[in-house]
Amino acid sequence: MHNHSPQDLHQFCQCAEQRDVIFYYVGYFSQPIIAAMAEAVKTRVEQTGAAASVRRKLFSSFVEMAQNIVHYSADHSPQTEVRDGDMRHGSVSIALRNGHYHLHCGNPVQMHAAEELRIKLEHLRALTMDEIKQEYKEALRAETPTSSKGAGLGLLTMARDASAPLEFRLAPMDEATMMFCLKAMI
Repeated sequence: MHNHSPQDLHQFCQCAEQRDVIFYYVGYFSQPIIAAMAEAVKTRVEQTGAAASVRRKLFSSFVEMAQNIVHYSADHSPQTEVRDGDMRHGSVSIALRNGHYHLHCGNPVQMHAAEELRIKLEHLRALTMDEIKQEYKEALRAETPTSSKGAGLGLLTMARDASAPLEFRLAPMDEATMMFCLKAMI
């Protein structure tokens, strides 16, 4: 366990404030933790005075990012077995800059999942908004693949709600794992 002084916490809080961070979490994610964070995010975003449509998009994208961590993070809690409902490690943050909300998430993923993400996200980045909406409608009607936990709707939802193309980065961690970072601007 790290020994952090009150000054360390104060410096962290100052840094977050200077960067207009309204929500930040790093640690293990589970469904109950997501539910608690969702309530905190809802309250914080209401305090910023966001319009109802912006709040809906922001909340939806936040939940999708958190769900993706629970479903796909390669780093699971050693106290739990790998299964739906266990705790997976990652981070999520929301910052308000120049009138736009910037959502970031990051978590380790297995190499094969990283390649699938890269292909899906490059494809989404190449689509127009009308094409994204059309693919979203088609995904709603399609059967969910057995390997998926949602027919790819999460990334489509975020792409549909974002005011700019989704940004992502994949960086090697070791021979089997990549760090996946995703940014959505609402």
